[in-house]
Amino acid sequence: MRWLRQLLSSRRVQLDPGRQQALLRDLRHRYGADSRARFPEQVEAITRMLNDDDGLVVAARIVSETADEAHADLQAQAHDVHRRTGRRLLVHRRNYRPLWKEAGPALRWPLFALPSGLHPYAQLTAAVAVVGSRASRLGRATDPYPLLTRVFEVLDLTTAGWEYGRVRVDTDAAALADRLISAAGQILATVDDPPRLPPPVRELMRRNNTLDVHDPTGPTVVSAINLGARMRESFLV
Repeated sequence: MRWLRQLLSSRRVQLDPGRQQALLRDLRHRYGADSRARFPEQVEAITRMLNDDDGLVVAARIVSETADEAHADLQAQAHDVHRRTGRRLLVHRRNYRPLWKEAGPALRWPLFALPSGLHPYAQLTAAVAVVGSRASRLGRATDPYPLLTRVFEVLDLTTAGWEYGRVRVDTDAAALADRLISAAGQILATVDDPPRLPPPVRELMRRNNTLDVHDPTGPTVVSAINLGARMRESFLV
């Protein structure tokens, strides 16, 4: 495996699993929906906590666990729909868009109800920012390829939630999407053999739609985001 050869040939980093567990416990309990701080303030604070190689490993773990928990949640929801109605829903991790197109009104967006208690606009947004800004060090601490897959997976869940899952596009949601796109582009730039972009990304890149972005506390439109243009900017380099 190319990543393993790179890790073995590079100067090994000193990692502390005990410290990683402590960091994860701390940010689970101090931040999230129950915190009095606004989400951007939480993201800034968490990013400072994860400012070394142990923090980078924790950030990668948050992204991967979020994707895993969301997938398990959607599988459970699909099973429940089948039990109640006899309707079979296919849950494919590489492309969630067909599932949401078919059954969006019957599904709950999973990122607001993660068993881990992590919040998409607090811990997850910060973790994505960390793995993106420190992408050049990922190969020293973890395998960047599965992490990149999970970043794309969470990006798919986020954008499908906007389009089909009744998730409100506010500044916190837009910040998550923007950082997911940025992180994916930054990781792609560091790997030797970039994988093909997944189907939902390619679908969105063919579009040029602009979405209104609202203030989190009210109906006011404060900005806009063009997902297709943003993805083309990050991925077509």
